[in-house]
Amino acid sequence: MDLEEAFQVVGEFGPYQKRTVAVLLLTQVYMACQSMLIVLVGSTPQFRIEQQEGAPLSQQELPQQVTFTEDIDSIVTEWFLIKQQAYKVSLAGSLFFAGLLVGNVIFGPLSDKIGRRPVYLIGLFFEVVFGYVTAFAPSYEVFALSRLLVGLMNGGIGLVCFVLTQEYVGKSYWAMTGTLTSMTFAVGIALFGALGYVIRPWRSLATAANSSGVLIFLLSVSLPESPRWLYSQGQTWRAEEVLRHMALRNGNAANKLMLRPVGVTKAGNHDDRGMGVLQLVIHPVLRLRTMVLMFVWYACSLVYYGLTLGAGAMSGNRYVNMAMYGLVELPAYPLCIYFINKHWAGRRKSMASFLWLGSALMFLSDLKLIKIGSRIAVRFQLVVFMPQHQR
Repeated sequence: MDLEEAFQVVGEFGPYQKRTVAVLLLTQVYMACQSMLIVLVGSTPQFRIEQQEGAPLSQQELPQQVTFTEDIDSIVTEWFLIKQQAYKVSLAGSLFFAGLLVGNVIFGPLSDKIGRRPVYLIGLFFEVVFGYVTAFAPSYEVFALSRLLVGLMNGGIGLVCFVLTQEYVGKSYWAMTGTLTSMTFAVGIALFGALGYVIRPWRSLATAANSSGVLIFLLSVSLPESPRWLYSQGQTWRAEEVLRHMALRNGNAANKLMLRPVGVTKAGNHDDRGMGVLQLVIHPVLRLRTMVLMFVWYACSLVYYGLTLGAGAMSGNRYVNMAMYGLVELPAYPLCIYFINKHWAGRRKSMASFLWLGSALMFLSDLKLIKIGSRIAVRFQLVVFMPQHQR
């Protein structure tokens, strides 16, 4: 039998898969806290400079001349990242996302080569380690370097985590489990806003946000390797072993489960997969589609994170703003699952429709007609059909 037939025997989304996917979803909550950390720990309070007109203050003179008029504890107040040093807050955020980019590039192929589980566990372990370095950083330079390394791990495990939620279950549940990963990321954003409201000192907040990763790592140790990856690597017997274990934990009998050797179709012919991922570049149609989807992903991510990371700069309570940016996404995800699974809508038509609607709302926002409402609506549209939901 092939893999899909095996999952019919094992159970496409039985109790065991629900538990494994739940652990991966908790990882998304932890990752959201790390992604949004700079929004709260980098808050810039109101301040006044007790200096007469003249030459600009040096960094050494700032502690004596600057008074912060808001009761906020952040990296800005600790290291006086104001005036000429203010760029360092944005730099730390940019370093995180630079690491995120590199992590995606490195960890994806690495997980194809050595396996999903080891890459996921190693990445999660080091993200927790570097997260504590962030919390206890003795200087801005150490803080900034730790954010780069946390971003590196975050990008890698985020990609592998999403893939595992797909590869543990039958294909009829792909839309649901893939969407749930982004849904729990949004929940994580909202929870981080609430956590920041309760825990104000930035070091305590960074420690609390990072400590959940320890528990998640301990839960993740019991996760199996992806049976789909094992099968694709020709390790048929190991894939059968994992599938039998899943079946046993699901309460199904799978003693006679035998997978067809890799590369052989039902008719007994060999499956020629050609150049693999290189076809995305070589084949003209695939190349065009890949470029379009890459641009769509770039545009959606730019607006999505631009709105989220700007939560602290908006008027009103920064903690409520952050929580609302997470909560406003939640109604979008059931729509995502619904439209993806409908033959009359599907991925292409739905993505195009929501992108047009999102663009229109952004123009309204720029015209300041319904600025706050349109920002919320744009975010709602973006999360429905960002490319990660279309795998």
